[in-house]
Amino acid sequence: MRQKTIMLSLLLFILMPLSAPAEKITLSYANFMPPDTFPTVQMEQWKKEVEKRTGGKIAVNTVPGGKLLGAKEMMDGVISGKADIGCLCMAYQPNRFVLTNATGLPLGIPSSRVGSMVLWNLYKKYNPDAFAGVKVLTMFTTSPANIMSKRPVKNIEDVKGMTLRASGGAGQIVKAWGANLVDLPMSETPGALKRGIAEGVFSSLDVMKGLNFAQYCPYVAMTETVIYPFAVVMNLARWNSLPGDVKKVLENMGAEHAEWTGNYMDDYVREAIRWSEENHQVEVMEFEKSYKAKFNFLLWPITSKWIKDADAKGLPAKPIVKDIRTFIRKYR
Repeated sequence: MRQKTIMLSLLLFILMPLSAPAEKITLSYANFMPPDTFPTVQMEQWKKEVEKRTGGKIAVNTVPGGKLLGAKEMMDGVISGKADIGCLCMAYQPNRFVLTNATGLPLGIPSSRVGSMVLWNLYKKYNPDAFAGVKVLTMFTTSPANIMSKRPVKNIEDVKGMTLRASGGAGQIVKAWGANLVDLPMSETPGALKRGIAEGVFSSLDVMKGLNFAQYCPYVAMTETVIYPFAVVMNLARWNSLPGDVKKVLENMGAEHAEWTGNYMDDYVREAIRWSEENHQVEVMEFEKSYKAKFNFLLWPITSKWIKDADAKGLPAKPIVKDIRTFIRKYR
């Protein structure tokens, strides 16, 4: 009898359906920048690391070039669920991301690595309300902005009346120098240069190679002024649906990828300058201290105005600026 019971139990065990393996989770990641530009390189590196570190639990479907969401619709598109993850440039919405855009003030951030760590630490300290509707995965910045142009800029007088593409806080700087501002997403800028809508660009020099601006801008003036801040955000409901071990992996990559992207960007800018000089005979102009001082002298009212406006919105403006300067010294 006992033997029959054992045989019956064994038979029932054999006939039991096997539990299905955990289904792989696929996340869509939208980027407005074209392939091979630094935000899309970061995106692909992040995808590779996430898939590796989660042991294949997560698959990331990357969509560059604005094919899923454009530059200025990225945040709301992620909030509404059109993409699970999105990369956005906060300078395109200065009134929405007031606190984090403070890193785009002319405060002397010397590199993308320093800028990225300053931005990440500022976000972690203040946790701005602007990101309440999403999960922030990481943040990073461009390297300092310089003038790329069709005609040479040898002094501040050469900038006056020039039509330059810039956005956000960098747009205020262009206007402070007396230039005419063309406020366009970077993805639309090559066409503006080609059609003569813009005579130049005020941005980090990675675009000389990444977007082939060296083809249109044979001159570079090294103002090394401000950075553009970026954020990678995730739909909050999608984030909340993830298993705990996956969340831990993504959380642990926040600061790491801010620094990784900054280091990559700084290296790429050096390569872009070399490539532009060798392949397009681009002329790079380095200013003496006295000339650089003239550029910087015109910019101090921008920070003062930001402090006044941010105070009016209830932000601790002066402590924020002080923290940025402290973080710059820490990571320099």
